[in-house]
Amino acid sequence: MVSNKDNLFATPLNQVSDFQFDDAVAEVFPDMISRSIPGYQTIIETIGQLAASKVVSGTNVYDIGCSLGAASFSVSRHCSAGQCQIIAIDSSPAMVERCRRKVEAFQLPNPITVKQGFAQSETITNASMVVMNFTLQFIPPPERPALVQQIYDGLQPGGIFVISEKIRHPTEQGNDLINDLHLQFKRDNGYSELEISQKRAALENVMLIDTFDVHKTRLEQAGFADVVMWYRCYNFMSLVAIK
Repeated sequence: MVSNKDNLFATPLNQVSDFQFDDAVAEVFPDMISRSIPGYQTIIETIGQLAASKVVSGTNVYDIGCSLGAASFSVSRHCSAGQCQIIAIDSSPAMVERCRRKVEAFQLPNPITVKQGFAQSETITNASMVVMNFTLQFIPPPERPALVQQIYDGLQPGGIFVISEKIRHPTEQGNDLINDLHLQFKRDNGYSELEISQKRAALENVMLIDTFDVHKTRLEQAGFADVVMWYRCYNFMSLVAIK
């Protein structure tokens, strides 16, 4: 699938609307995500490596907020053929349609079923791995504890929940420092000040981020026995929560 260049915010907008995962975003998503999140490809590759070591034969793997299916494809390719069933879920019709086309275009060692739906409505069963890759931050905060509990309850003992998120540092000084580093990362990847400013305005009401401590506490309250931060760069992290 050809990736188009992300220039959605390159020209001045009379009014910046709230960010949506619509057709326009889906068309440029691979370019957008690689230029916006440091280490994104490392995270995707590591999700596959975690699957290879932790997914139990005959179980399900859930990719919640799958977008174009990068994490699902990584799991499918890293696991032994026929080891698991992967269920990829996204609320965006544009993402689901393109993800289905990708799945149909490849012969995969482990099948991927792509579903349109909301994370909060999905029943997790017989799972040895659940992935939420930069998804929880778009779920309304009051609904997050119940969703994490639902994931915990659907995992088998020893199962893992991989959650990647943008996070907020607990102090203003520290938060300013990591935000400045991330902004420079985006500049170095070709985004203009206008693009950075307009995209920030589009996201401010829909992407509500937590601190690491909030994430850790929520996971522990759900029952997870251990929470491991395996990746951190600037204001982005990825955790493995172990049941």
